[in-house]
This record gives sequence, C-alpha cells and structure tokens, in this order.
Amino acid sequence: MTTTSILGASEAELRRDRTSVKWLAYPPDVLPLWVAEMDCDPCPAVADAVASAVSRGDTGYGWAPRYAGEVARYAGETWGWDVDPSSMLVVTDVMIGASEVLRMLTDERGAVVVSPPVYDSFFGFVDAIGRRRVDAPLGADGRLDPEALRAAFREATAGGGRVGYLLCNPQNPTGTVHSPDELATLATLAREFGVRVVADEIHAPLVHDDGPAFSPYLTVPGAEDAFAVFSPSKGWNLAGLKSAVVVAGPQAQDDLARLPEVHTHGSSHLGEIAHVAAMRDGLDWHARLRAELRSNRDLVGRLLAEHLPAVRWTVPQATYLGWLDCRALDLGDDPAAAFRERGRVALGSGPRYGAQAGRGFVRLNFATSPAILEEAVRRMATAVG
Repeated sequence: MTTTSILGASEAELRRDRTSVKWLAYPPDVLPLWVAEMDCDPCPAVADAVASAVSRGDTGYGWAPRYAGEVARYAGETWGWDVDPSSMLVVTDVMIGASEVLRMLTDERGAVVVSPPVYDSFFGFVDAIGRRRVDAPLGADGRLDPEALRAAFREATAGGGRVGYLLCNPQNPTGTVHSPDELATLATLAREFGVRVVADEIHAPLVHDDGPAFSPYLTVPGAEDAFAVFSPSKGWNLAGLKSAVVVAGPQAQDDLARLPEVHTHGSSHLGEIAHVAAMRDGLDWHARLRAELRSNRDLVGRLLAEHLPAVRWTVPQATYLGWLDCRALDLGDDPAAAFRERGRVALGSGPRYGAQAGRGFVRLNFATSPAILEEAVRRMATAVG
C-alpha cells in the first residue's frame, strides 16, 4: 500500500488485498464495519519476523517459555504488572483458553455468569462447554453493576455447584475500561459467593491515552484465585496468527497445573514469533496506530452529530468499536439489518451481544480509513426515514 498512515488504505486497495472474512462475507457493494479486524498496514517488525521465519524454514512447533517470558516482560513494562512466566500456560487463543479454564472450574451443566452487552462469542463458548449462562447486565451507564452481579451470583450458586464469571476487561462492545474499584468490588462479590473469575483481556493494548488506564484483573485485591487470558493479537491485528496465555493468580496455581499440557500444542509457532516481535519491536508502530484510532473515534462522533444526531453513544475508552444506541431511529430491535439492506453498510448486530441489552444497538468498527468511515456514516443516514 502507498499510504503513509497505518489506517489510510482505500476501499479499492482493501478489496484487492484482503481475503479475510471481513471483506468477503458480504457482497462487494457493502462496506464492512462489523467484525473486530483492523484495515491497517502490517507492523513492519511483525512482517519481517514472520517472513524471516518462513524463509529460513523455522516453521515447526513453538517454544512456550519464550512466548510466556515476553508476555511477562510486556505486561510489566506496559501496566506495571509483575507476573511470573511460570504462572502462565500458552494456549491457542484467548477464547479457547478462557473456555477450557471455565470447563475446569465449573460443573458440567453448571452456570457461567456474563455481563451483556458483551462479546458475542462468550455466549457460544459457554454453550460449547455445556454450561448454563446467567446474565448480570451492565448498568444503564454501561459499567459493571454490583447489584446485578450479586443477583446473578446468588441465582447461579443457588444449587450449590461450582460457578464461573467470564469478565470482559476492557468491555467489548462498549469500550468501557473497568476501574480498579469496580474490579475490586467484583472480586469481593466473587469471593462472597465462591465464584471463580476468568478475565478476557485481549483488548488491553487498545486502551486510549485520553482516558483511564487499564487495570489487569489479577492486580486488584481479592482476585488471587482468578485467571486472566491475554494475547497481543487484537492490538496488532494478528487474528490469523494465533497464540495466547492463560495467567493464574497466586491462589490458582494448583488449578493451572490441572490444565492438560496438550493445550499448548494448539499455539501457532508463527503466531508466537509474530506476537513476540509485536511486543518487543512493534511499540512505535502501535503508538501511531492508537493515535489514528483515537482520531477515527473522534471523527465518528462528529459524523454522527452531523448525519445521525438521534444516535447516542458513550465515547469508548478502549477498543476500536463504537456501541451505537439507535433506538430513536425507529429501525426495530436490529438496526444493523436496516443499515445493511438500505444503506449497504455491514455493522455488528446489537442483539448478538445480548438479546435484551443489545436491542436497538449496533457495533461499528472504526479501525479503517477516515474516507471509509465518512462514506459509511453517510450511507447509514440514507437508511433512516
């Protein structure tokens, strides 16, 4: 690509170069702003590392200690989180890691609590491991609601079984960065009810500099028996190069040892090479990317105010996702369908992130070029009225 900005590619360039689901799932006249994948130029350090590995034939099995050690170094330098690599297990990806931990911590046909609106794959993975979902919805302010958590934990544990809570930190799709106090309250409630917390922290590298800092769940008081799952894949757009780590709190080390070693076999060696290069040598690129994402986020706000003033949103503190309240537009429970059919823009369907909490909402991915965002919002406006 010839653009100088990381997110500057044109629609024509992207349609020519991309073969991922984002650009192939819908007809060519539909602008895709749905799945959480960035339209970015690659991080040069990552591209060089992967190309070098392939060219020298370094395409065998990965070595987990190297990857875990690099994650520990990155976490320490980025968030001041002093974590021992020996407390980690390398796994295929974040959701495989989270679901396998939940499978171990909970009873078959037991309960897992989630807080919608939340990443839609949470629902699918809870179903896939044979667990029953109990909802503790976010509050009207889009933040963790202690009373909803208490009620859900009480319901989930009423039968006496082992229960888990799957936390999204930061929250997808709302972009909320949970505060240390909110996380500590969650930890207190989880201890009170004997609920084990597993935190999906894949969006942690995408917290914006103009808002609150990211707090790893395992750093708050009371979270010592919890787990976190992390990967740099989302922050550097490496979904096709899979690897992640499960991190155990100090009081969860025995549980970590019960996870079968075979889970490490699914991690891609090329994924590990890519992620190590990203965390070690891709920080300048990443800082530029985050600056462009903040600029795009602010552009979306201006475009909505100009073209769709009835749409409401809370400016996301993290991620490259906008959670848009379209209920005033009278487009029904799933406005994404109207925007796709009438405006030819594909957005995330709100009810997928929670049947109740997502009604009347859409999720918009703003990790693309400003020109595409401007065209997309103009098209969305044509679908109204």
